Amino acid sequence: MRTLFLQAPTFDGFDGGAGSRYQAKREIKSFWYPTWLAQPAALVPNSKLIDAPPHNIKLPEIVAQANDFDLVVLHTSVPSFKSDVKTIEALKKANPKLIAGLIGAKVAVDAAGAMEQAPVVDFCARNEFDFTVKEVAEGVPMAEIKGLSYRNADGVVIHNEDREIMTDMDQLPFVTSVYKRDLEMEKYFIGYLKHPYISFYSGRGCKSRCTFCLWPQTVGGHTYRTRSVAHVIEEIKYCMKEFPQTKEFFFDDDTFTDNLPRAEEIARELGKLGVTWSCNAKANVPRETLKVLKDNGLRLLLVGYESGNQKILNNIKKGMRVEVAEKFTKDCHDLGIAIHGTFIVGLPGETKETIQETIAFAKRINPHTIQVSLAAPYPGTFLYKQAVENGWLDVENAELVDENGVQIAPLHYPHLSHSEIFAAVEEFYKKFYFRAPKIASIVSEMVRSPDMMKRRLREGVEFWHFLRERQGVSKAA
Repeated sequence: MRTLFLQAPTFDGFDGGAGSRYQAKREIKSFWYPTWLAQPAALVPNSKLIDAPPHNIKLPEIVAQANDFDLVVLHTSVPSFKSDVKTIEALKKANPKLIAGLIGAKVAVDAAGAMEQAPVVDFCARNEFDFTVKEVAEGVPMAEIKGLSYRNADGVVIHNEDREIMTDMDQLPFVTSVYKRDLEMEKYFIGYLKHPYISFYSGRGCKSRCTFCLWPQTVGGHTYRTRSVAHVIEEIKYCMKEFPQTKEFFFDDDTFTDNLPRAEEIARELGKLGVTWSCNAKANVPRETLKVLKDNGLRLLLVGYESGNQKILNNIKKGMRVEVAEKFTKDCHDLGIAIHGTFIVGLPGETKETIQETIAFAKRINPHTIQVSLAAPYPGTFLYKQAVENGWLDVENAELVDENGVQIAPLHYPHLSHSEIFAAVEEFYKKFYFRAPKIASIVSEMVRSPDMMKRRLREGVEFWHFLRERQGVSKAA
């Protein structure tokens, strides 16, 4: 079938392609590549991928192309679901014969609920959906496709048996060939990565059991399944040829350092190519491995610290000791590896005191940049189940973003309200960034690079707009 893969327009600046979690509008302009859509698109010849948010493509422009396709596949999420359904309605109004399906964590865990809420949806591809979608596009009878939930001729929803999880990850074609065909790489910005950048996965799944993390609990699983080193390096070489303007490569694996020998092997091959690269890492990588990575082109690690309170780390099954994270961070500083540290406020066990403890921890370890998020109980995660059972979440009002796509605080505790958790994000950012040493570091970075000067000034304006929007949300609440 003539197939359109679509990240639909939703909120202005909404980052629907975000990887592990937090589909939302960011503090500064940020867009991840729509890798989860690009992967099945790479399996379907002559398909087309439209990533509307970063390319500023509006719905009328997409609807005008409805008759060019037989099949449309949308990546959806909890925050964007209602808007995505409206997009399908508009497309089907223009082309009543169009078959429409959904992929993503939202439908992986509740395909039945999604199809009940949205009669316009013809199917949902559950769990690891790449080859499920490929078979739909090939015209395989839906009754024969594993991992598919679909409406039969009588309108009854049928749930086929699950598809086996992939083990040979090298059977997946390069997603970057779809980037080359359909996307404009300069449209993708991440505040802590060099621009322009390219990101993709070298493996799926994560050994950690963090209770809040979305994709390992819904699609990827807790076994780290990896592509061969040769396959990964071949894709890097392809990118070097097709995207010579690339300043940095980012491995979007949930935890690239889950397999240390493999990480070192890939690093040594990257070192031979002379590329700059970054990845997600857990705060427990030994110094000797960090040195191998740094010596072979590693620039930055994205590290999920989450909290500086040990009890909270235990509550969320982080599998991390605060003192180990501190030593790891010191090793990174010593070796010249930059860190973008991510933190979450409002996790189980949070109090006013633990928020201050985490802020103090962040200032003490001093990553180069930080991201502070609100605890988000996505359906399908242990955190969601825990929040419902304990009355921390009002299921009837469990939105994760506001009408502008900005994160809200859905959780509350007897000793800590929605508004107190929400306000902690702004306080965290101000106390971390509005310090003389941090300001001096940022100014020094800007002085050394005219490009960084322009970028940080733009980001500064966007950050102030973000704070103003949050203040409006806070007052409305």
